[in-house]
Amino acid sequence: MTLALGTLYAWSVFVTPLENEFGWRRAQTSVVFTLAVVTFASSLLLAGKLQDRFGPFWIAVTGSVMISLSFFLFAHTHSLHFLFFSYGVLGGVGNGFGYSTVVPVMAKWFPDRIGLATGLALAGYGGGSAIFGSLANLVFFPHFGWRVSCMLLGAIFLVMTMAGALLLKNPETRRPSPAAKPTFTSSGHHFAPAQVLKTSSFYLLWLGFGLGSTAGIMVISQLIPFAKNQGIASATLATLGLVVGAGGNVSGRILSGWLSDLMGRLNTLRIVLAISTAAMPALYWVGKHVAEFYALIFIVYFCYGTQASVNASTVSDFWGTRNAGTNYGLLFTAWGFAGVLGPTIGGVLFDKYRNYGAAFDAAAALSLVALICVLLARRPSPPAVAVTTAP
Repeated sequence: MTLALGTLYAWSVFVTPLENEFGWRRAQTSVVFTLAVVTFASSLLLAGKLQDRFGPFWIAVTGSVMISLSFFLFAHTHSLHFLFFSYGVLGGVGNGFGYSTVVPVMAKWFPDRIGLATGLALAGYGGGSAIFGSLANLVFFPHFGWRVSCMLLGAIFLVMTMAGALLLKNPETRRPSPAAKPTFTSSGHHFAPAQVLKTSSFYLLWLGFGLGSTAGIMVISQLIPFAKNQGIASATLATLGLVVGAGGNVSGRILSGWLSDLMGRLNTLRIVLAISTAAMPALYWVGKHVAEFYALIFIVYFCYGTQASVNASTVSDFWGTRNAGTNYGLLFTAWGFAGVLGPTIGGVLFDKYRNYGAAFDAAAALSLVALICVLLARRPSPPAVAVTTAP
């Protein structure tokens, strides 16, 4: 399921065909991705609450139908507003409903290895852009055009996501194995959403997640145009950057999930945010040196994938699994904020300067602020319970 949903990250392969056919500006096409991310994050809050109450199956089926329908409608785009609805709104909501089921189910099945389990499950989301973005840009587009390609992708996604929905279910009862000795576990108290919002750690993590993800989302939304602007004119070489980035995204989700089980969620986040702060301006300054370009793309995507995976694990680790769907939805609104900020920085500053230098410097500065927020964050303590005495 996450492999199909992850095609959202391949949006940049559609930018050039749309701009060539309709004459839209980069800032306009960037809004489409921004809208998809915002509706994704917003709908995940609702979908997470429904998943906590009714289980994952029907929520996943709803997301499956919506994401496939969005690509069928996308194929019939005739105006910018229609594109906003089909890919931005419908596709974003479909992603939110599908994605909302994965993290809580993994946390409930594997409470003693939440980081690794969540990272493995979300790795598919990072790999979707490499597989289907490359398939679309190098195979489908040259042979069928982008419209027919969208319908083909929609059909493929329907089969994949429905199969995933049929396999999703919560365990009857699952407790951490007595033999397992993870370094970091939940306090045992299951925080209600209202209690989560009263902890300072939530707001520090929210800012860290939102500002830290801005860098990755900006690159994701602009990767193919950015590569061409840097002087990498070959479509094959530019698309290979998408594959390399997806490899970094997947590696970050899996490796960091395992590492965070050993060294802690916050320590893992602090390391990757420090790396991201340095990598963003470096990515711009390597220019068209292909080897260095690919290496830094891998690093930027690795840091982004790490944040997506470790923040998801942190929700269950800090606030318990009982309300994980809703609580994760609350924190995930930070990713929606990044989805507005990242593409806006990339699109608007490119239109102004005709290069991405200022955008990458701004993203680096935001990564630094995110690092400071996570340095200040601490594990929350369970709320105090009033003690009463019998009369």
